[in-house]
Amino acid sequence: MEELNPPAIKPIRVYVVEDQTKILKNQLKLLEASKDIVIIGTALSGETAVEEVPRLLPDVLLLDLGLPRMSGIDVTRVVKKIAPAVEVLIFTIFDEEDKVLEAVQAGASGYLLKGTPADKMIEAIKEVKAGGTVIQPSLARRLLKHFRVGEGGTVGTPPGGTSAPAPGSAGGTLQEEPEGKKLSAREMEILQLIAKGVSNNEAAQVLTLSKATIRTHLEHIYRKLDVTNRVEAVTEGLRKGLIQM
Repeated sequence: MEELNPPAIKPIRVYVVEDQTKILKNQLKLLEASKDIVIIGTALSGETAVEEVPRLLPDVLLLDLGLPRMSGIDVTRVVKKIAPAVEVLIFTIFDEEDKVLEAVQAGASGYLLKGTPADKMIEAIKEVKAGGTVIQPSLARRLLKHFRVGEGGTVGTPPGGTSAPAPGSAGGTLQEEPEGKKLSAREMEILQLIAKGVSNNEAAQVLTLSKATIRTHLEHIYRKLDVTNRVEAVTEGLRKGLIQM
């Protein structure tokens, strides 16, 4: 019996925004070397991007954070409002955590530093296309600090949406989680790995599991922690004392 050919995997459609032509050319050279990615458009400004992205609807928008006039944060906010299915991956030349935090709040799925090796860049694009989030441990700590205590020592709202008392404050004692909300040992292990910035693929290799199994565990983690993505899961895990950085 003749074997059926497996369906071809469609390449990830990427749109790149970078105002410096030399950097843009280098990025395109690295990305175009991958058979898993197709570049469907580029822009040198945020204004051009917000006109073209809703029309082209890429899978992933690779976006420079430090654009002139209309910043990467502004572009992220507009794109996520009019084309929410487009995943935004921020590219920055410096580890600017304050701005990255703003971009994540605006809807970005993570960030990369310029100069990131090609394999890591492509892995990150695949990660956000699959619904994951690309974070750095330092950003997770910053998120925790930001959402735990606001200005003047007031308690902020974590990404999961509910206000949480700061540790040591009145009402801030840890309470036993309901049985259905407790993370399993494997889920705790995976949460600790993603807190270190490990991708789904890397976590699968470390734990000798399939990527599909990792995604299933992540779905369970999100549901139990009442969050929707990696950044929120890590922040909530830190807040609850489930993981350490």
